[in-house]
Amino acid sequence: MSRVFNFSAGPAALPLEVLETIRNDIPDWQGTGMSVMEVSHRGKNFVELAARAEANVRELLEIPDNYSVLFVQGGATLQMAMAPLNLAGPDDTVDYVVTGSWGKKAAGEATKFCKVNVAADASDKKFTYVPDESSWGRSDNAAYLHYTPNETIAGVEFHFVPGGDVPLVADMSSTILSRPIDVSRFGVIYAGAQKNIGPAGLTLVIVRNDLLEKARPNNAHLMTWKSYAESDSMTNTPPTFAWYVADLVFQYLKDRGGLSAVAEINRRKASKLYAAIDSSSFYSNPVSKDCRSWMNVPFTLADASLDAKFLEESHAAGLTNLKGHRSVGGMRASIYNAVSEEAVDTLIDFIAEFEKAIG
Repeated sequence: MSRVFNFSAGPAALPLEVLETIRNDIPDWQGTGMSVMEVSHRGKNFVELAARAEANVRELLEIPDNYSVLFVQGGATLQMAMAPLNLAGPDDTVDYVVTGSWGKKAAGEATKFCKVNVAADASDKKFTYVPDESSWGRSDNAAYLHYTPNETIAGVEFHFVPGGDVPLVADMSSTILSRPIDVSRFGVIYAGAQKNIGPAGLTLVIVRNDLLEKARPNNAHLMTWKSYAESDSMTNTPPTFAWYVADLVFQYLKDRGGLSAVAEINRRKASKLYAAIDSSSFYSNPVSKDCRSWMNVPFTLADASLDAKFLEESHAAGLTNLKGHRSVGGMRASIYNAVSEEAVDTLIDFIAEFEKAIG
């Protein structure tokens, strides 16, 4: 079977070159006579892989030396609990900016562990915009400010980094490695792997070292960032296969010129897809133009009764996983790093042909 163009929001597309390397490595990784899934995580080969992966992601993101890089299990959802448990006490107040489903979920999780102030909430317009920062109702004594730079479901993205003096915590699951970022502006960055890093099962966490000392003393060992920092993320048996794939993806991105080069491609892909949607009266995107996502492009058809036909025909044309999230409906094209420009061009051609055929 030939490869399809995969627009899944996650688990998402992986680079074909990486998949081919995995296929070749599966029976005999680095001459060990074993798969990487069979070797000890404390053996020399895997320890070298882990060190290389950290070095490469540090280089790609230009992570300062006073930050720890952690490879954790549990997905971004676990970090929604780990953030308050590692940065705030039960009587502390934390600020949350809610611009979509994931920000809402993060704020809800934090209410179990401390006092949450929702500094801004975009639900009044169905999560289709980012409230102006000047309107946010921030606390005077917040332990941190949490936000979601890109909302995967709604397709809303911040094109600025919030200011302020408190540690900034960001769920970058959908934007990590898609462009350069200034890590020094953040206290904590976390990201589930299954969009731009690798397969599900691994979470990248970047923590400023001084914040490692703020964890609650009664935290479970595996809920404490410092325990991962002190053990090189070997606190328990890590998700070795996902870590191995992440290592391959980091090298793949380096070989293609790093994140500045990747960003240009991603900008171009998103721009041409939005242009195709905006130029048609048959399709529309509900998100304010100043906060549209580069990574997740939702769109609706003028006649929702045609959704099933659109999905059926697009799938037959090799364009898969375009169905919008169940909470919002419509369509969604997730165009992460591994989704080629050819894939986006093919989608653009299809939406034009579908509209023409419908008449």
